[in-house]
Amino acid sequence: MSSKQNQWIVGVNAVASAIENDAEHVREVLVESGARNPRLVEIEEQARRRGIEVRKVATQALDGIGGSVRHQGVAARYAAAKTWDEHELAGLVEAAEGKALLLVLDGVQDPHNLGACLRSAAAAGATAVVIPKDKSAPVNATVRKTSAGAADRLPVVSVTNLSRTLRDLQKLGVWIYGLAGEAAPSLYSLDLKGNVALVLGGEAEGLRRLTREHCDGLVRIPMPGDIESLNVSVAAGVCLFEAVRQRA
Repeated sequence: MSSKQNQWIVGVNAVASAIENDAEHVREVLVESGARNPRLVEIEEQARRRGIEVRKVATQALDGIGGSVRHQGVAARYAAAKTWDEHELAGLVEAAEGKALLLVLDGVQDPHNLGACLRSAAAAGATAVVIPKDKSAPVNATVRKTSAGAADRLPVVSVTNLSRTLRDLQKLGVWIYGLAGEAAPSLYSLDLKGNVALVLGGEAEGLRRLTREHCDGLVRIPMPGDIESLNVSVAAGVCLFEAVRQRA
């Protein structure tokens, strides 16, 4: 794994998850002075038990750190936030022993959508989430907060060339299925019990041409109503939990 310096995360769930799952990289926790939220007390106690420095600060200090993200009275600073290198993806697939479930996001640029996708992927027990290094939201404070801690529990693999990564996954025995509204086959016609990667496009353009070309097939989510498409995070949840249903 590689690391990134001086990253702040904010919000009760995000900070609690970082302390629980990645305490060695949490350098300090800031808690709002005078706050009476029991969750903040729990976070403070948990941090102190793990030897993490805790400071009480004014609300204005947290406002400055959180920016547009609602901090809920707590923030944490990473000396090194965990990231996964693309060369580690093969090991993750092999460790899944024929039941890898990958979510590939081709250019999701809204951090709230990315965070919600990570949350659904973690809830579904996904092996990893794959995102391109360019044309994608980074795993920042907004993503961590929206993911409700999933960003710390789930491998998020950032890759340089998504098309090449899809080819490499196929060589590992992973079937690649892209979601496209105009596709004829239904998602529910797929066999999702083995090594599978579900590929969803970004908010505006959907799947890019090269990404489509490297999929083994394109499928759609049947929608009998008069709405043409779903939010990408909702679509990700539908697809992931169809795989969960089949594997139960």
